Amino acid sequence: MEPTTALLIALPVLVLLAGVLVFATARRRDTGDAIGALARETRKRDRGAVAVVEEDGAPVTGREVERAAVMERREASKALATVGATAPVAWVPPDPDVLGVTRRQFFNRGIVTFFGLGLSGFGAACLAFLWPQAGLGFGAVIPIGSTADVDTKISDGQGFAYYPEGRMWVTHYPAAALGAARGVYAQELPGMEAGYTALYQKCVHLGCRVPECKTSQWFECQCHGSQYNRNGEKKGGPAPRGLDRFPLTVDGGRVSVDTGIIITGPSIGTNTTGQEAEGPHCVGGGSH
Repeated sequence: MEPTTALLIALPVLVLLAGVLVFATARRRDTGDAIGALARETRKRDRGAVAVVEEDGAPVTGREVERAAVMERREASKALATVGATAPVAWVPPDPDVLGVTRRQFFNRGIVTFFGLGLSGFGAACLAFLWPQAGLGFGAVIPIGSTADVDTKISDGQGFAYYPEGRMWVTHYPAAALGAARGVYAQELPGMEAGYTALYQKCVHLGCRVPECKTSQWFECQCHGSQYNRNGEKKGGPAPRGLDRFPLTVDGGRVSVDTGIIITGPSIGTNTTGQEAEGPHCVGGGSH
């Protein structure tokens, strides 16, 4: 074999052996750092036979040593169990006052309480919404001022005075028509005798708010064309009757309207004032 070929074969073998040697050395160093290296004398003594002997010189086997250790542990356990032993005490249920409220009871009561509070608040809100507000706004007796104030407002509105707090119109009722009015009206008659008519703003056809028409001096509904004269008596359109109205009273020169009482409007054909359109209509053609 040529020297070059032998060198090529030996070189990998030497590299492999060197790697094995380095790995073994590193492994030994890691193990020695972890558990410590034993001295030579210690390793030599461990190789010799070690015999356990009793006080009388008789040898003892490993099984006997283990059995003696188990018995010793049992005796120690019995001794611990008997130390401080007392007679069992009969169980007595705890006093509820001392125990207090459990967590389950606390959460159950809390849920019921909050649920009750929520229902109470909702019920109170519903009652407040449905209950008429005594002395405040629509549904109560509303003072609208002195007769002079009302006359001024009607004049400024060219025959019509609107009071949003009462959802109503107030107009003058002619004294010359009181004879005819006494044969038709009852609850609203005192107000007419004082010279006024208080009319609910809602059209009796489908409930739209009825505006005034200053040119015709009528009320003319822009929704479906119902028409009423200045005192709410029906003049045309699909409305089944005249405008509903409220009782109006004058006491000591002060005018008040009870919006909690809605009086049904007069039937079709009622025309106590004889008022016809005084100008062009705002809605539709003319009177029926």
